[in-house]
Amino acid sequence: MKKENKNLSRRSFLKSSALAGTIGVISGGATGLLSSCSSDNKKSGNIPLREPGSYYIPDLPDLAADGRELKAGVIGCGGRGSGAAIDFLNSANNVTIVALGDVFEDKVNALADRLKKVKDIDIPNDKRFVGLDAYKKVVDSGVDVVIDCTPPFFRPLHFEYIVQNNKHSFLEKPLFVDAVGYRKVIATAKQAQAKNLSVVTGTIRHHQRSYVASHKQIMDGVIGEITGGGVYYNVGAQWHKERQPGWSDLEYMLRDWFSWRWLSGDHILEQHIHSIDAFFWLTGLKPVSALAFGSNHRRVVGDRFDNFSTDFVMENGVHMHSMCRQIDGCTNNISNYIQGTKGTWIGTGAVGGEVVIKDLTGKVIWEFDEEEEKANYKQTNPFVLEHVNLVNCIRSNTPIEQVTEMCVSNMAAMMGRESAYTGLETTWEAMTASSLDYTPADLSLTGKMDMSAFVTPIPGTGNNK
Repeated sequence: MKKENKNLSRRSFLKSSALAGTIGVISGGATGLLSSCSSDNKKSGNIPLREPGSYYIPDLPDLAADGRELKAGVIGCGGRGSGAAIDFLNSANNVTIVALGDVFEDKVNALADRLKKVKDIDIPNDKRFVGLDAYKKVVDSGVDVVIDCTPPFFRPLHFEYIVQNNKHSFLEKPLFVDAVGYRKVIATAKQAQAKNLSVVTGTIRHHQRSYVASHKQIMDGVIGEITGGGVYYNVGAQWHKERQPGWSDLEYMLRDWFSWRWLSGDHILEQHIHSIDAFFWLTGLKPVSALAFGSNHRRVVGDRFDNFSTDFVMENGVHMHSMCRQIDGCTNNISNYIQGTKGTWIGTGAVGGEVVIKDLTGKVIWEFDEEEEKANYKQTNPFVLEHVNLVNCIRSNTPIEQVTEMCVSNMAAMMGRESAYTGLETTWEAMTASSLDYTPADLSLTGKMDMSAFVTPIPGTGNNK
């Protein structure tokens, strides 16, 4: 479906929104520009689920507005940290990276080499920090912004130190892997709010223009009251690292963090959270219980599952089905749908893909026009746009705090995980109050861990720790 209303040009849109306020809650904005068929509630009879202005719609220009220099430090210099560093540098003028930290020196040096090659940025040796305490040295190095992309287990501790020292931050997903981490993150988010610090999280759908436009359509009541939905992230087997001679137990696990649930949270948190988050963010609903099953069929190493299927129940009784799998040779499917009384919203693909709304007969009544987005914008990568939003919020002194909202999705994923591990129903109240703590007894790089303790859970036996 081609866009019919072209009265609002990109130039006039930027003049009336981005340049006027840079960032904020916009009742039309980018969603009005990018919608193929704009909704008019008075004519259509749609009843909004939430009134415009009561939910957040980010302004997502190609580049953040110019302003004071922002110096960033990166904690976690692996693949995601390296990617986020470049994304930050591509998000605005007058931003730079001045410090790097990682447990391993080779990771720090690799990112430093990449920054020099790609962006001609020199990171001096005295700003390259190594070890389990490297995060403190990065935060204390005179930076304005901290980009935290370490294995998820460390996120609560790092976030706490970042906020204690009054730094803005980008936090990669997920935010925690256990209940102890959840409570620390929630408490730290409140402190960030009190200090007017901006915190953006790595749930990229919030900065993917097709999903931002969808959010407004759903809140405008285009699909009616929410009655259900489904979210899917079924892909092939993911990476793992073979243990090398000379590695201690902890070094091996840190270098192969994806394979271990205490470090990664399992793939229902680490990867599938993008789809789970889409449902809870777009609908505004919250889970009260989860009943799941899962197993490990073909993992080569580690103690994680390779498939999960979860039935979530919301506060209003609505059910949402969640499915994720990382097994080669199976049907892949990355998609989300939300069912309403008047129609269905559907989003496909990891980044990009078809995003449409169909009525109850299956007729498309709204779709996001990717070609028009490409015509109107040079920057369409949500991994960059999340940093555009962060920089805009910092420079315009309009703080954003995405952690509290993301905690709903993060906890939901954890509920599904623990239900699958145990075979028992979990509830929001029980999980948020739980004593669940994934911290190993020994976190020394030179010490010897009890590797026999890291076993794949067996549902129904109590063997889930």
